[in-house]
This record gives sequence, C-alpha cells and structure tokens, in this order.
Amino acid sequence: MNFAARFYGHLHTINGHRRKVIVNCFRAGIPWQGLRHDLSKYSPTEFWNGVKYFQGMRSPNEAEREDIGYSRAWMHHKGRNRHHFEFWTDYDPVTRLCQPVKMPVKYVAEMFCDRMAASKTYMKKNYTDASPLQYFLKGKKRRSIHPETSDLLESWLTILSEQGENAAFEEIRKSIKRSRSSAE
Repeated sequence: MNFAARFYGHLHTINGHRRKVIVNCFRAGIPWQGLRHDLSKYSPTEFWNGVKYFQGMRSPNEAEREDIGYSRAWMHHKGRNRHHFEFWTDYDPVTRLCQPVKMPVKYVAEMFCDRMAASKTYMKKNYTDASPLQYFLKGKKRRSIHPETSDLLESWLTILSEQGENAAFEEIRKSIKRSRSSAE
C-alpha cells in the first residue's frame, strides 16, 4: 500500500472511529468526553506511526509491536487517555508494586463507547452487539485491570450483547448518575 493510501486510510479510520465514539458518548450522557475523545491520535507520535503501520483491518499498533517489539504510539496514547484501563495503574504503598486502580465510572463509560466503536470500525458488516463482549472476554485472563472496573465494563457489554444498545446506554446513564450522586 502506498503512502497516500495509508495516510488517507488511517485518517479516515480515526475520524470515523471518533465520530462513532462521539455519538456513543452523547448517548451515554458524557458528551464532553466524546468531543475530546482520542485527540492524541492526531499528535505526531501517534498519527505518523499509525500511517506507517496502517493496514485497515486492525489497529496499526499491532503491526508496530510486531515490527519493533512495542508500540510507541500506544505508549503515548495510553498515558494521555483516561478511558484506557492501562492509564489507571499506580504503585501500591503496601506491596510497592504497580497495580491496577479502580477507574471512575465516567471513564469506564467512555471505554465502553470506545470498545463498541472500535468493534464497529474494524469489523464493519460483521459487527454484532455481541462483538465487543466477545473481544473483551477473549483477553480477560491476560488483562491487568482492577476487578471492579472489569466487572462494571463486562456487565455493560453483557447488556449490549443480550438486550441491545438502548438498554446498555440506559444502564450506563443510570450508573453515571449514581456515581455523581455518591460523590456529592
């Protein structure tokens, strides 16, 4: 694939993905997060690596990992975007180990929106409401995520799989409202 095809293909993919996330975030009741979602993908570190490794059917980060052993774009991305559970790690003062921290509900909601949009973006016509849950479950044993965060995300993905988008977004909005009420 030539440079122009990779450039426009990557730009089209990230723009399309962001549009889907924005719509999802509005439905989830977190519009500001949707509007700000993944803006770091336009930074030089993430954008140009995305162009270089663009293939169209999977994340360019996977190809970059295969090429150099890690993804510079992903390292940059996860450190700037709170909707990724990898952002939420810190040193435990007791164990002195880096461990997952429970995510605030509004970022778990954005993670849900992101996962659903990514599944639609990469799976295209093969997407079903069960796709994000299947992807989540496939990597569950290898994932280092706080158990409560994992359980909350899985519960919403299960609702999506079994009852559809409207039911999932309704539950997410209720959860966000509860979390805001308990914070007051």
